[in-house]
Amino acid sequence: MFELHELLKRDTYQIAESDLCQLLLHKDANYPWFILVPKRADITEIFQLTEQEQSQLLKESSLLSKALCQVFSADKLNVAALGNVCPQLHVHHIVRFKADATWPAPVWGKVDAIEYTERDFDGRVGVIESVLDSTFIFNER
Repeated sequence: MFELHELLKRDTYQIAESDLCQLLLHKDANYPWFILVPKRADITEIFQLTEQEQSQLLKESSLLSKALCQVFSADKLNVAALGNVCPQLHVHHIVRFKADATWPAPVWGKVDAIEYTERDFDGRVGVIESVLDSTFIFNER
């Protein structure tokens, strides 16, 4: 049975879901940082998903990526499934700007995280909700 890993529970807000994935927002407001997590138990790598699930993950990742670049006018979008700290398969989608606090270095461990205010959280989730299609069902805020 699928359960979200404790590290992801701690570091993210669960904001929406699709048939395959949970869509999370990382709690660090320095960056528009979203994470897709396939709702499959004991999966650590993409190749462990069925071929149909792999295709669906790519579709959802591409849909999210396009929406993030459109909404935030990204200079670059970092998409990665690392899993060195949290073994559960999860795919980061991090909008990067040449003017952000850590450009061009990776975001991890460079600057202190900034917490979302309620207004900023609602704005960030609302703007992405407005451009994603019905693939994702958003939670009540």
